[in-house]
Amino acid sequence: MTAAERISFPSYDTDFDMRDNPPREFIDEMRRRYRVDSEIDRMLVRKLERRASPPFQRIELDEFAARLDGLLRARIDGEYEISGARWMSGGASKMQVRFDLRWTDPDRGPVTDRLVARMDPSESLNATSRRQEAEILEAVRDTLPVPRVLWLDEAATWFPEPTLVYSFAPGTTKPTATDTGAVSGLGTMFGPDLRRSLGTQFVDHLAALHTTDISGLRLDSFDRPSPDTTEAAEWKLNQYARVWEEDRGEDHLLIEVTANWLRRNLPTTDRIGIVHGDFRSGNFLFDEKTHEITAWLDWEYCHLGDRHRDLAWATDSTFGHVDPRSGEYLVCGLFTEAEFLDRYQEASGLSVDPQRLTYYKIANTYQLIIATLATAYRVARLGKTHQDVLLSWVKGMVPTLSGQLVTLLEEKDR
Repeated sequence: MTAAERISFPSYDTDFDMRDNPPREFIDEMRRRYRVDSEIDRMLVRKLERRASPPFQRIELDEFAARLDGLLRARIDGEYEISGARWMSGGASKMQVRFDLRWTDPDRGPVTDRLVARMDPSESLNATSRRQEAEILEAVRDTLPVPRVLWLDEAATWFPEPTLVYSFAPGTTKPTATDTGAVSGLGTMFGPDLRRSLGTQFVDHLAALHTTDISGLRLDSFDRPSPDTTEAAEWKLNQYARVWEEDRGEDHLLIEVTANWLRRNLPTTDRIGIVHGDFRSGNFLFDEKTHEITAWLDWEYCHLGDRHRDLAWATDSTFGHVDPRSGEYLVCGLFTEAEFLDRYQEASGLSVDPQRLTYYKIANTYQLIIATLATAYRVARLGKTHQDVLLSWVKGMVPTLSGQLVTLLEEKDR
């Protein structure tokens, strides 16, 4: 979007406080200007309509148990018992409670399951859909190790916000002997032995995901971009251009320049497939004894689109580190970028287009800056989440991300 195409309400460009309680005409204008996936549109509208609501208040575990009991009474025939509820740490955008449920599963009979309730705060760092997350988890359960979905409170009938209940996955995100990867798994050092075993699974799982035939899958809440068009890239660009306009608290020339470049260079997608959206270290669990990846988590960015978005995301320098021995950058702490891409092509049988890979590296960095500079700022400013301190901290990543983005754009102009 160029400056001449900006919102037709001039005061909105400079009235950043207005975004604390946006009027209806602003919401409608955002929808008109930015074509996005229908379910994401619903989430973004819901976000703005509820923005002036009271700040976040964490429910106590007793209240959580009572709300969970309401959901289970509506979904379970027969007796059950909830025990051991406790908050789980980690995660910048969602709240999670672990609990045990003794019940009679229609398929397995009497069992005691360890489950997780994954809940939105009052306003999240990511305005994403628990329904889409649930559908994707069901769609890939025979392809990748993922939690089993049991119940979905999509309309927040029982919980304060939309909530997904799924099976607890055992494992760890990083070796117990390392103190790296302290924030969301960023920069985790696995060591040579784990790198070999986890790296093979990492590539094989990504290849399996991207080669999944989506034609027969039930993904009713997803709009499907057409292959051999620019729709996949355009819809995602529109999504984050819209989020920038809805959440920002300042002007930022680099964001405008990048949005214009991305729109001028929209790539055609040859194959529409499932994109995890956050495929990296920190989002998989593994068993330290067997070195087996036990679960892939955090599917909230999932969508149907171009595989190069996942490839570019995994190779982002934010998520990896430099090998202290060789001095080479390791993708997600596992292997060099050249090795990662070669092994991916071999495992998937799909090609990697350098032009599209670079496009999505730029698009992903653009997305990360918007999340940290605009959304994290707005959510923390209004006290709408359980992670206000963390969201304030991540704004410190903006200079590094901006430098990365400038370098990528300059390389494309050479």
